[in-house]
Amino acid sequence: MIKKTTCAFVAGAVMALGAHSASADGHGEITVAYFLEWPMPFLAAKASGAYEEALGMKVNWVSFETGTAMSAAMASGDVQIAVSQGVPPFVVATSGGQDIQVVDVAVSYSDNDNCVVHADLEIDKETAGELAGKKVAVPLGTAAHYGFLRQMDHFGVDLASLQIVDMAPPEGAAALSQKAVDFACGYGGGLGRMKEYGNVLLTGDEKEELGILVFDVTSAPASFIAENGDVVSTFLKVTADANAEWNANQSDEMLAVIAEQAGMDLDAAKSAISTMKFPSVDDQLSEGWLGGNAATFMKGVADVFVEAGSIDSALDSYEDAVNTGPLSAASGS
Repeated sequence: MIKKTTCAFVAGAVMALGAHSASADGHGEITVAYFLEWPMPFLAAKASGAYEEALGMKVNWVSFETGTAMSAAMASGDVQIAVSQGVPPFVVATSGGQDIQVVDVAVSYSDNDNCVVHADLEIDKETAGELAGKKVAVPLGTAAHYGFLRQMDHFGVDLASLQIVDMAPPEGAAALSQKAVDFACGYGGGLGRMKEYGNVLLTGDEKEELGILVFDVTSAPASFIAENGDVVSTFLKVTADANAEWNANQSDEMLAVIAEQAGMDLDAAKSAISTMKFPSVDDQLSEGWLGGNAATFMKGVADVFVEAGSIDSALDSYEDAVNTGPLSAASGS
């Protein structure tokens, strides 16, 4: 069982020095990273001003294309909270010594992150060995990168035989459409466009059967959480309420707002969000997620990255990279 990091709530000494709080240097505002073309219930709360109302401060929302860019922005102090950062980029950052922590499970998805082979090649899961020697677009250090590594291992495709090009999903989709690459891996709107030109090798359910989980987290610098535990827990409470509203009703009105905020048309947003799962707070705090399995899964991701040569080394354990304190406070427990 991952111990709950309670220092965020007993850090009186830190708070006494907290005139220079990480919340934008005491200016009463925070900056939050998120993805466009990634429709999630929190976007409805973003649109309504629910976060500002609950926090009593201004929230600056900045969109990013990759979770690795989110890590860099948190490292520089430009971003205080990142919503829906992929586990792999989080693991890459923490393995490299960046002190950021998971504070909730933002979304679980398996069909919304995948690799697509150009239709002209006529390669499917039965003939995936034919991918050897091909050129592939992969956003390195992301959830799509991890899934790509695991799928190539499953199909017995030697990574050394592949020409791997680092591309964000929108760029990968464009390259696939022009046949500049043979297959491409990605998520969100980029993946949706990739599918216009080819086919996935494995469905989400097939990937889950192989233990290839795909989920994103909300993350923040450990120092910010320690000094602003109440801010983080309030932010998570607003997010949880939005998730609960969506899970209960999935109203057309809420979907329309989510789509607009995500920069997507209604049909695309409906298709994407239909493959997403938003676990309840109780589920997130359970052994299956942040109560145990998440840290174990991160260790597995890190070990795969080390073996692939993507990172130099893994941490012995990722338990300290999970902080359930703010989410427990948000749930009233």
